[in-house]
Amino acid sequence: MNRTFFFSFTVLVFILGVMLGFQLRGANAGNTAVPGDREQKLAMEKKNLVEELYEMQLEINDLSTKLDQAGIGQKEAEEALRLELAKIKRFAGLSEVSGPGVEFIIQSRPGQTEPGPGRNLQNVTDHHLLKTVNELHCAGAQAVAINGQRITTLSEVRQAGEHINVNGVPLSPPYHVIAIGDTPALKGRLELKEGLVDYLNACGISVEALEKDEVVVPASDELYYEYAKIVKENM
Repeated sequence: MNRTFFFSFTVLVFILGVMLGFQLRGANAGNTAVPGDREQKLAMEKKNLVEELYEMQLEINDLSTKLDQAGIGQKEAEEALRLELAKIKRFAGLSEVSGPGVEFIIQSRPGQTEPGPGRNLQNVTDHHLLKTVNELHCAGAQAVAINGQRITTLSEVRQAGEHINVNGVPLSPPYHVIAIGDTPALKGRLELKEGLVDYLNACGISVEALEKDEVVVPASDELYYEYAKIVKENM
């Protein structure tokens, strides 16, 4: 293994970090509106994510400098870079992750005729799923998936006739929303009085909440940027 390998590997990690930066910039366009206090909390969470990304980039730059100046061994350098790459991939949703969490099974309640605030009394809509995802993120969910589709800042959740498209993939009910995080906090947030579960029930939608010792959230598809290019820094 030579210096060219380490330089190429460092560049790869840097590119992933920049790609993640683009994701975070696009998050404002993908989120639905939430009440004032929740909107403020989401804004603070996004600010923290940007700060964490900046700190990661500083760590990557530091590793690159150490390769040139400190002359650390090839094996140690490779391991350090691999760990940094794994951290960024996990942060961007590019790696499968597992941990304690919850599973919410969401579907229409048969025979519901009582009026409610939903657009469609009988069917789950993209609006309902987006509200669920937002509430989970507000409760501190570290990873979320709907029917096997990882939710990232670039994910779209959109109504498409009888189906709901997530990441361009048509999904049908029941919708299994899986989230990793503090299990009691995730479940408790959605089950607050007059919270999301009560809201969905009023729309004629059934919600079953299951606490799990371990759930698996799959990785998102690989990201491709056709038009966005890396800006070279002046040496």
